[in-house]
Amino acid sequence: MSDAVIASIVLWGFVFIYSVMATMDFGAGFWSMIYFNREKTRATNIANRYLSPTWEVTNTFIVALVVAIYSLFPGAAFTLGTILLLPGSLILLLLALRSAFLVFSHIAIDYEKILTYITGITGILIPVLLISVLPITHGHFVTTVNGKQTLKLAELFSSPNEYAFIGFAISSTLFLSSLLLSDYSKEANELEAFKVYRKDAMITGPISLLMAFLIMITLRNEEAWLYNKMMDDLPILLFSLLFFIIGGIALYLPFFSKKNIKGMPRVAVVSITLQYLLASYVYGKAHLPYMVYPDVTIHSGFTDPNSFRAVFATYIVGFAILFPGFFYFWRMFMKDNRYLKQKEANK
Repeated sequence: MSDAVIASIVLWGFVFIYSVMATMDFGAGFWSMIYFNREKTRATNIANRYLSPTWEVTNTFIVALVVAIYSLFPGAAFTLGTILLLPGSLILLLLALRSAFLVFSHIAIDYEKILTYITGITGILIPVLLISVLPITHGHFVTTVNGKQTLKLAELFSSPNEYAFIGFAISSTLFLSSLLLSDYSKEANELEAFKVYRKDAMITGPISLLMAFLIMITLRNEEAWLYNKMMDDLPILLFSLLFFIIGGIALYLPFFSKKNIKGMPRVAVVSITLQYLLASYVYGKAHLPYMVYPDVTIHSGFTDPNSFRAVFATYIVGFAILFPGFFYFWRMFMKDNRYLKQKEANK
């Protein structure tokens, strides 16, 4: 395995981790907005309790992702920076706006409603812009004139494949977040909120699967090179579909319950995460060796081998230090009864 391939695996790992964590985070903000006036379910309180400790941790990975691109693939950074200037700038603006309003929504009580709505709306817009990066890298919407790449926005937003990706981003954001919030609600013994988020997951799950099929259909018509390479790993895609089915069944287990409380959300969260991991592996593998098809590859954009080894060693040491901290944080967050049982200060 070449150094460039190892570097691409590291980069794609950052992409996957951030994608899963961020969609759960962004979706929680949306659900907080949706259930803002439904006091009986306490669903908004559950979403806010999840948002409070996680949004800063989530942003750590997007910083790591940007640093990885510039340190591991400096030759591709210029092209990516050029064609992603507009969507990237909008993403950073919305991230800054959302972070600021997320903080102020817990301080400025008189403006809590409008601040919560802004947080929820930006939490949907950001995944839409983030996933738009993928169709752009397919190359169909990038033109090269005198060695300079330009993004063809009109063609991008007239593409069925782009809207299939957008639909997948929105549905996946709502699906993954509702799954995690249902698990979190059950752990906190907030059964009304658990039922609400379990129902949301049962609705958004099939929609996200439908959007995934639409992505494949539109890829076949617009990006045959990528579709054909993904079909080479069809058994893995079918295996990922099996994990989706397992996750769906877990939402109905046990089928008979005296308390009429059905669902094993922890099993569903793990299973669906594995499903997304396998599907992203197939997509990432099919995309190789191109970072932006067909001009920029992982080899043409790769850094000096000596620099790569130094950076790679730094990443290993850094994450050897950070991951125990992340694990402790997650365990404390999901298992600490003092936090799980806490009530809002004004209740």
